[in-house]
Amino acid sequence: MNFTKSFLILATCGVFQNAAAQAPKYSNEFLSIGVGGRALGMANANTASVNDATSGFWNPAGLTLIQGDLQVTAMHSEYFAGIAKYDYGAVATRIDSLRSLCFSIVRFAVDDIPNTLDLFDGSGNINYDKIKSFSAADYAFYFSYAMQSKIKGLRYGGSAKVIHRNVGDFGKAWGFGFDLGAQYDKGRWTFAALGKDVTSTFNAWSFNTDQFADQFKLTGNEIPKSSLEITLPKLILAAAYKADISKKISLLTEIDGDMTFDGQRNVVINSDPVSVDPHMGIEVGYDNFIFLRGGVMNIQTIKGLAGGSYTSWQPNFGVGVKLKNLSIEYALSNIGSQESPYSNIFSLKLDIYKHKK
Repeated sequence: MNFTKSFLILATCGVFQNAAAQAPKYSNEFLSIGVGGRALGMANANTASVNDATSGFWNPAGLTLIQGDLQVTAMHSEYFAGIAKYDYGAVATRIDSLRSLCFSIVRFAVDDIPNTLDLFDGSGNINYDKIKSFSAADYAFYFSYAMQSKIKGLRYGGSAKVIHRNVGDFGKAWGFGFDLGAQYDKGRWTFAALGKDVTSTFNAWSFNTDQFADQFKLTGNEIPKSSLEITLPKLILAAAYKADISKKISLLTEIDGDMTFDGQRNVVINSDPVSVDPHMGIEVGYDNFIFLRGGVMNIQTIKGLAGGSYTSWQPNFGVGVKLKNLSIEYALSNIGSQESPYSNIFSLKLDIYKHKK
């Protein structure tokens, strides 16, 4: 067994073993990054104030507030110096004045990974023509519905989501789950609740072990087996306040609290089994044309190398411009890369109106 081949096998081994693990904590974490330049610029404090097509992801209740008869939004960003691509798109439409539908797709992937398992033949000769590439990709498909309640100011909705994850032809998973959300307006305040994975989301993994079983045995690694990965429910409670400072200047603030039930986490309120991770954002708008945003998230206690501890927190920033029916959003956000700590996120939103007869 040569060094190159051993290195690749050991690297992919970690991916398989992680995928096969059934521990629920941090499952489907690609869906915790967030979507849309507006929300990411406000540190994902968006559950109460979301009012566009991204509601299918953040809180389906907000779909009843979309502008236009049809709304289209898309986002692209790259992480880890462009190695990982993160893309999102959604289309939302009104059924009538009270009800709306939305379809969304999320993709987080590392593409063009070299597969050198067949680089060497049985005699140890190198054949570069045998190198192929594959992708390690995570997909989520959201089908969302929302409606206004008969109770003034109350709206609610739900999203059915299908999860597909794959590591080339080596392994794949299919999953299914539900999100349920509500928003309630009271004066200048909006209160919201979102239950993510309310029935738990189940990912069923299967593996094509014929492609790597021999190499795993030679390197002493455990061959993964078909398994079930479970994502436990999460509850998000949020409150937003909007005020007009002047005729042209508006102010929106929001605070969200993400409640998890899978044991103690390194967050502000950490206990077993319930932990609460607060994050907050602010948006200042001028003449409904340009918006400046900021927020704080990922507040954690970090142990120092020389002893003691300190509090770490992540600031996010963003700006948005609205040109008639087109909105252009930009955010500067961080998902933890030390070498290239911040990523640039761009998103677009277009409102389409039917021609009146």
